Amino acid sequence: MSLATNPRRYVISLIFIGVGIIMLLRLFFLQNFEPKYKILANDIAIYKKVVYPPRGVILDRKGKTLLSNTPVYDLMITPANVPGSLDTSELCASLDINKETYESMLARIRARNLDVRQSTFMELLSESQTARFQENAYKFPGFELVERNLRRYEKPVAGLVLGYIGEVSQQMLKKPRYASYRQGDYAGLSGLELQYEEVLRGQRGVHYLERDKFNRPRGPYRGGELDTQEVSGRALDLYLDMELQEYAEKLMANKIGSVVAIDPQTGGILAMVSSPTFDPNLLRGKERSHNYGKLYKDPTRPLFNRATQAMYPPGSTIKPFTGLVALNEGVIGSEFGYPCGGSYGACSRKIGCEHHDAGHAANFRLALAHSCNSYFCHIFRLTVDYRNFKSVKQGLQVWHDYYNSFAFGRQTGVDIPYEGKGLVPDTAMYNRMYRGSWNSCTIVFVGMGQGELLLTPLQMANGMCIIANKGYYYLPHFVKSIGKNENDSLLLKYKEKHRVLDIPDATFTVVQQAMQDVVDHGTASAARIDSITVCAKTGTAENKAVVNGEVIKMQNHSMFVAFAPRENPKIAIAVAIENAGFGGTWAGPIASLMMEKYLKDSISARRKPVEEKMMNAHLINKYVYTIDSVNRLRDRRIYEAKMERRRIADSTEKSQDSIMYRRWIYTKMKYKHKK
Repeated sequence: MSLATNPRRYVISLIFIGVGIIMLLRLFFLQNFEPKYKILANDIAIYKKVVYPPRGVILDRKGKTLLSNTPVYDLMITPANVPGSLDTSELCASLDINKETYESMLARIRARNLDVRQSTFMELLSESQTARFQENAYKFPGFELVERNLRRYEKPVAGLVLGYIGEVSQQMLKKPRYASYRQGDYAGLSGLELQYEEVLRGQRGVHYLERDKFNRPRGPYRGGELDTQEVSGRALDLYLDMELQEYAEKLMANKIGSVVAIDPQTGGILAMVSSPTFDPNLLRGKERSHNYGKLYKDPTRPLFNRATQAMYPPGSTIKPFTGLVALNEGVIGSEFGYPCGGSYGACSRKIGCEHHDAGHAANFRLALAHSCNSYFCHIFRLTVDYRNFKSVKQGLQVWHDYYNSFAFGRQTGVDIPYEGKGLVPDTAMYNRMYRGSWNSCTIVFVGMGQGELLLTPLQMANGMCIIANKGYYYLPHFVKSIGKNENDSLLLKYKEKHRVLDIPDATFTVVQQAMQDVVDHGTASAARIDSITVCAKTGTAENKAVVNGEVIKMQNHSMFVAFAPRENPKIAIAVAIENAGFGGTWAGPIASLMMEKYLKDSISARRKPVEEKMMNAHLINKYVYTIDSVNRLRDRRIYEAKMERRRIADSTEKSQDSIMYRRWIYTKMKYKHKK
């Protein structure tokens, strides 16, 4: 039968011939016009080198370098490519290690099932180790020197803000954010290093190099025309003032607490201290893991950012906001007075005033200047019980909405990770705690910054920005520009002005005047600065812990908030010092010295003794070292604590200790459940 009489056979023959021609053409094209494939198929002659670019530097507001790079070499290994005939003695001699160390390091890598992946064998080789290995690199297949840049902190400050980098873990590689990373790569693990990882990292390059007859890399293949150039990470310009940061860390030495200073006009963070601090250079190099372990176990918790994560009862620093809500709702006028006789007894128990003078609560400004507990407990009750609201439950919800608009009880949006939310109680929370049976006397302590109310120092400082700006704020942030571009898309949200609830300027003016009175002739007289109008509020926050039903009374926290100058404000600040007593004794002077340093660039001779006293004070007490054991005891007795919470919810007792106990039980169990 001929082809003409069998067209199917003809078609099939043409298909086979066509496929063959296509395959031949493709092979010809790959061999002659696609040199990359030739490289991949001939890795004996061509060496592919991955080049890691330097990470972006970080600069302060004046252009001073905070974080830069220094080149180092790591020795990488791909265990599957290491031949059994490898001369380990010569390798060990090159690296100045013994055979036992070599075998243990290799076993550790193989135990992680990384035989076919390149992993770090030795970090940060010395110059002599690098030179000896390079001379004999061709003798050690499976090993490769990789150049990278080690981070260098120019000064031992702002460790928690700047963060640190480390090798990506297996868990990180499973996340979409690290899809382009591979084993042995480094990434930011905390602070700005983590938050702006994609910006700082840059883009790695690939260089193709020819090998000589000893299998050693020689010059670039084909003049480097196939190379992919690395792209350096972009620089971050911060609002942070390195001199102010360094000064604040000196003032906070030997104290536990935090400082946050913000420029109200931009939201830029000028300084953020969480004390005790640590030298960030400890978290770089070969000893990083060891040093991290020591810092992690330190009972003073230097790795915990108290500025953004610690939650404190704000104490009397909340009184400007208690007054602001009452004034704006029309509950009181600025001339409203209260006949305080030294304590508040309208709720069947006495709430004492620390500072009592005749007529000290005759009007709002006097009450704030003298920090009258009776006055602010009373106007808080008047607010939630206001006749315009259907019930105390609706009144509390209105109050809660005000505080939520002040960014209390929620994250502010700062551009470093792991920010805490604080806690602002609402009607639903109290309904759960008291089974719907409660009134304004039950929660009266909230009006003076105690009870269930908890804020972070960052939230307190941001609150000062709101009062300084008369009703608006910008999201607190560190980064001013990325690669000198202030309009980078990542920064646009920080340029948006956030207005709080509709509160007229006149109301804010009354609160500002009262806060100025606090400094001029009130509880914060120690915070005065020559020729600068300072508005401030002191606070002394009760500090209690409850273990197995027993209330443990500890030294109060010293709190202080302020902004200056009153007109055209340049700095807003919050200081919290744990277990230090009155706000005007410790937190106030520290905040005042920082404001003077920033606004005048120096400290006056008159205030040098105050500066010396603050720097030399040692305020870490024994409770710091017992808090971990208290927490462990709390965890073991969580069931008993739960039962105790139920018992107290059924009780009609309304003592302050029981109120504080309910707050502790609720918040601690809530966050433990989330974990």
